[in-house]
Amino acid sequence: MAFLIGGANSAADTAFSVDNSCRFNDGDSASMLKAASTGDRRQFTLSAWVKRGVLGTEQQIWSFRETSSNVSGVFFDGSTDRLKYSDYHTGSTNASIVTNRVFRDCSAWYHIVCAVDTDQGTDTNRIKIYVNGTQETSFAETTYPSQNTDLYVNVSGENHYIGTEQSGRYADMYMAEVVFIDGTQNAVTDFGEFDEDSPTIWKPIDVSGLTFGTNGFYLDFEDSANLGNDANGGTDFTESNLAATDQASDSPTNNFSTMNPLDKKTGGTYTFAEGNLEVQQDISRGTLSTFAVAAGKWYAEAKFISTSGSDCVIGVIGFSNTANEDPGIPATGYVYNQDGTKKNSDTDASFGDSYTTGDIVGIALDLTNLKIYFAKNGTWQDSGDPTSGGTGTGAAYTITAPASTPSGFYFFTHADELSTNKVTWNFGNPPYANSSSVADGNGYGAFEYAPPSGYLALCTKNLGSDGG
Repeated sequence: MAFLIGGANSAADTAFSVDNSCRFNDGDSASMLKAASTGDRRQFTLSAWVKRGVLGTEQQIWSFRETSSNVSGVFFDGSTDRLKYSDYHTGSTNASIVTNRVFRDCSAWYHIVCAVDTDQGTDTNRIKIYVNGTQETSFAETTYPSQNTDLYVNVSGENHYIGTEQSGRYADMYMAEVVFIDGTQNAVTDFGEFDEDSPTIWKPIDVSGLTFGTNGFYLDFEDSANLGNDANGGTDFTESNLAATDQASDSPTNNFSTMNPLDKKTGGTYTFAEGNLEVQQDISRGTLSTFAVAAGKWYAEAKFISTSGSDCVIGVIGFSNTANEDPGIPATGYVYNQDGTKKNSDTDASFGDSYTTGDIVGIALDLTNLKIYFAKNGTWQDSGDPTSGGTGTGAAYTITAPASTPSGFYFFTHADELSTNKVTWNFGNPPYANSSSVADGNGYGAFEYAPPSGYLALCTKNLGSDGG
């Protein structure tokens, strides 16, 4: 079995599948914009699925803006990580709704709907915010617009923005199924439904049949060469600082593991980027994957973007980062060192080749036979054969059973004391271009090198399959 750290929802299989998302990286100032014509300024709905990356900074999902005095938008507040809708016009606040709930689970997909109708007689009906199918009712701030107020939306010649508020609040998150409806305050059930077999799981539905209105749009991110394509048929968005590699397979219907910015030790500097798949740090205490596993066979790759020295370690660990030490020190930590040695229980041993900038380390974790194997650029070290089963030919280690580890699970991990080093993980959803993209046996993931037979990408559609 396997689980997602932080209680993220596991996106049950559904007849409607979302194949792609767009990875917005705030360090790139990635965003999109599209000019509007005259539309409805009192009734509109925004729906978006988001999976957060970096926390603690203001990050815009959608905005409509002319100047700092004329802006409307939905964003995460930087100081609190609360969700907020606000509207300002000529310096006055027309609306400001802030949830008490905070949004800090970087392993989860959230479905956010902001539905507006200022013609409503009851003020609390004028702005409705839903998260994962349930209406938010507990707020830290509530300034509702006066009845029949024209908000600063759908003004001719001004712009809709995705991932920014014109030139700030850049998003650091995955986005999928971004929909704007002009002229209607939609019900949340127009965009999703609870799974009939798992009624606590909210899942997306096909929105293509909705009435979008004059300035409505639908971003499905299915065209990597044109991520701003309006699938509703309207004018496409203009993209800024987005590339084909920002199309991701991580989605609300197939959630992939990333690295976890919440599960790290204090005392060092960590920088997470590219949807929490790229990590730069200056401390030997490891960063961990958002998914942990206790059964099955799993494959992942780690690419070294920049390295110096020989301080990197890559592998797995049976701790939820409670150990104040590097991942090779505990008895249930098993790593491949940058200098070519391996390490467990604070003991280094001869193993394989060293690795450096541009190299890709493959990790094959066999929890059926309790073995771990490491590869460099597709070559299994020490003549390893991950398909050898209980024989364990060339395995780096025979590992402790997950049930006997402190956490009961294994996490993928790496650590590095040199802040000049960057490691980028690929659990099947790489933030870089592969020279070849190979899926696992179930058809999921895109790896540089073929996963060994029976080994799977770490994503929710593989959880509970024959592999785990």
